[in-house]
Amino acid sequence: MNRFLAFGLVSAGSGMLVGCSVLPAPNRMGEAGAAPGSWSNQRQGKAGIDDRWVDRLGGRSLHRLVAEAYGANPDLKASAARVDRAVAAARGAGAAARPQLNAALQGNRQKQNFIGLPISGTGSSGVLSSISESYGASLSLSWEIDLWGKVRAGEQAALADLQAQGELYRAARASLAAQVSRAWLALAESNEQIVLAEQAVKIRKDNAELIFGRFQTADSDTGASGSQVRLAQTDVATAEATLQQRKGEADQARRQLEILLGRYPSAELSGSAKLPEVPAHPPAGLPSELLMRRPDLLAAERQLAAAGKRRTEAKLAYYPSFPLTASAGTTTNELRNIFDSDFGVWSLGGRLAQPILAGGQLRAQEEIRTAEEKEALANLQQVVLNAFGEVEMALAADQFLAEREGSVGEALKLAIEGADSAQQDFAGGAGDVLTLLQAQSRRIELASQHLTLRRLRLDNRVTLHLALGGDYRL
Repeated sequence: MNRFLAFGLVSAGSGMLVGCSVLPAPNRMGEAGAAPGSWSNQRQGKAGIDDRWVDRLGGRSLHRLVAEAYGANPDLKASAARVDRAVAAARGAGAAARPQLNAALQGNRQKQNFIGLPISGTGSSGVLSSISESYGASLSLSWEIDLWGKVRAGEQAALADLQAQGELYRAARASLAAQVSRAWLALAESNEQIVLAEQAVKIRKDNAELIFGRFQTADSDTGASGSQVRLAQTDVATAEATLQQRKGEADQARRQLEILLGRYPSAELSGSAKLPEVPAHPPAGLPSELLMRRPDLLAAERQLAAAGKRRTEAKLAYYPSFPLTASAGTTTNELRNIFDSDFGVWSLGGRLAQPILAGGQLRAQEEIRTAEEKEALANLQQVVLNAFGEVEMALAADQFLAEREGSVGEALKLAIEGADSAQQDFAGGAGDVLTLLQAQSRRIELASQHLTLRRLRLDNRVTLHLALGGDYRL
């Protein structure tokens, strides 16, 4: 099976996998609870979902990485294998409702002793014996009529399991695309932070040289003290330590991304040199649309449907079964006559079996299935509630992060102007050392914060796409 098309085949043609006579279990999403009319953080909803969000976020570079992960990630392969297993289980679920045909060849040779019979001529200790042979060929047909729908309920449960696995595969694909995107963004930020840290080291060294030069002049008006020289040198060492920290973060980001791609984590992946711009806000749609679109919700609903059908199957176990059997073949005492129709035999039979005493097993099984259905319903309701919460929090975070990035961007602009002014004042002999060092520190810190905030906004966009049920199609 093409792993990338598995979820589509499961959703569109799963009924064909187990037989055209089996209808899917009814949809039970309505039991999850009512959906609000709109999102609290976005009153005007737009229909639809962006399934090209990876391309809009990172272009062809990120697209290629996600495609590689889809083909090589071991976790996704395991999810695809679970779909294959569910397909096989669904195909075999209705076997009991179909006729079973078996062919057999048999042969037997036996000796019998007749003890205690008053037959003369055998002697006082003789035992009369007989050796016989029998051979046969047969075809046997058996079929249990599904009068009450017990087998059909089991087939519907298996079909619902298959549909749930298909949706979980879709969810795994979407989650993998999100993980690759976040790792790619983390590496891009780390690369930019390294450049910023290198610039900080250069600025700190230039400042230290300038302050040391002032210290050597020993001019009371424009000179620098020994403590100021030490402070500048401390800033150089701190900047160099920060640079090593940024390089370590980039190394970790490379290895994490390589693991997601199914590669050995050798830290050879270069990644993007810069973070992309934040793309346009995705269409959020309506909360009710989320119930019909998000794969983990659809999987939880199908799991509830499967649990319900298994409870039905357990209830129908109280009803009588009606198996039919038929066989035809030959029986002969000579092997050469095994296919001779003159030695033909046949039989027809039927049986009606009603459970009476089963030691409480049937009742216990029904109680187990009832409890499983209740658990599946509670799980669906919790998954839906979590999904609504994830969307609401991502929408709110998008607004807060955008405002925070704007404020930090404005502060960074002012800090750059302030640092440039302090540098000019100090070079001209009008400024003091502490003002210069503080201005440069504030500039570097705000630049780093601005990068991190942009990455957090991009991360949150990935989270929002995932929360809205946005799949990514190659």
